Amino acid sequence: MAAAGTASGPEPMPSYAQLVQRGWGSALAAARGCADCGWGLARRGLAEHAHLAPPELLLLALCALGWTALRAAATARLFRPLAKWCRLQPRDAAKMPESAWKFLFYLGAWSYSAYLLFGTDYPFFHDPPSVFYDWVPGMAVPRDIAAAYLLQGSFYGHSIYATLYMDAWRKDSVVMLVHHVVTLVLIISSYAFRYHNVGILVLFLHDISDVQLEFTKLNVYFKSRGGSYHRLHALAADLGCLSFSLSWFWFRLYWFPLKVLYATCHCSLRSVPDIPFYFFFNALLLLLTAMNLYWFLVSQPSALLLSQQTHPGSHPGPSGGWSQAQPGKGMLAARNSKQYIVAFAAKVLTGQVRELKDVREYDAAEAPSPKPSKAEKPLRNGLVKDKRF
Repeated sequence: MAAAGTASGPEPMPSYAQLVQRGWGSALAAARGCADCGWGLARRGLAEHAHLAPPELLLLALCALGWTALRAAATARLFRPLAKWCRLQPRDAAKMPESAWKFLFYLGAWSYSAYLLFGTDYPFFHDPPSVFYDWVPGMAVPRDIAAAYLLQGSFYGHSIYATLYMDAWRKDSVVMLVHHVVTLVLIISSYAFRYHNVGILVLFLHDISDVQLEFTKLNVYFKSRGGSYHRLHALAADLGCLSFSLSWFWFRLYWFPLKVLYATCHCSLRSVPDIPFYFFFNALLLLLTAMNLYWFLVSQPSALLLSQQTHPGSHPGPSGGWSQAQPGKGMLAARNSKQYIVAFAAKVLTGQVRELKDVREYDAAEAPSPKPSKAEKPLRNGLVKDKRF
């Protein structure tokens, strides 16, 4: 099968319709052909096909502890002093170490995955079905791929602890925690069952979005520092937001289903008809796809708002200084950000907003006006003059 697949060249990437049709057909055929499915088969599959030595698990746990200690040391000795030296706003200084840590890790991890896929002879990216060519239980894992698995598996083990005790708690932290658990289970089990080839492809397609997300956050934190507004960081934040949105769709919602899910749901059964734990791994990958879709629908408006953020309650004054903004105005201050994004998108589609300079005019015209405070009630127009202007 491997030789035939190689001789005929890489299989063309399917469409979404072909993925659903062929993947669903293969899954139904596998279910109908499984005469002894159940816990008995699962136990035999674990005993016959899972190869994971206790020293490997111990090394994974020690590396996870190492990541935790390294992050604590880097935060105390590097990231916090850097935030203080750059005179970041207090709220930004508190968030910067987390983003800096994640940015450095994901940049290094994604670069190494890219090297494995494009700097070596592995054909997995251009020919995803090849991840199952010549698969045999207990096959040796190449050292370069084993190193990537140790790096990523230990980091996600650390990330479960970090989400609970080190990171800022957010509204999607529960989903993030589930994501880390699912990813760690996928990494450990795919290594044990020797599905490491497809694992490298999964990691490559996911890490790039995290690199761009943390890069955007860092530029948001650094664009208002030292009492001044830095336009270069603001531009980098806008570009990072755009590239993050595009890469999330292209890598996680386009390439990931059509390359990875197609290979695991359909092509795997062609290469290995009785491939172990077929439904288990595909269920986890489908859950990962569902989380990717959830974050795309939920977090993209937040990413747009993030790139427009200056600092809560402030905006750049005409002379480069900072003045108090009117609460309730602007993208971040709008109480219902989703309605704002939908309304803004409608303006773009109808041609009422065509250039970047129109965004500020639209924001000033369409954002809801604030309720006058007690100090503003004597003034009928609801405006307070800023003596610093």
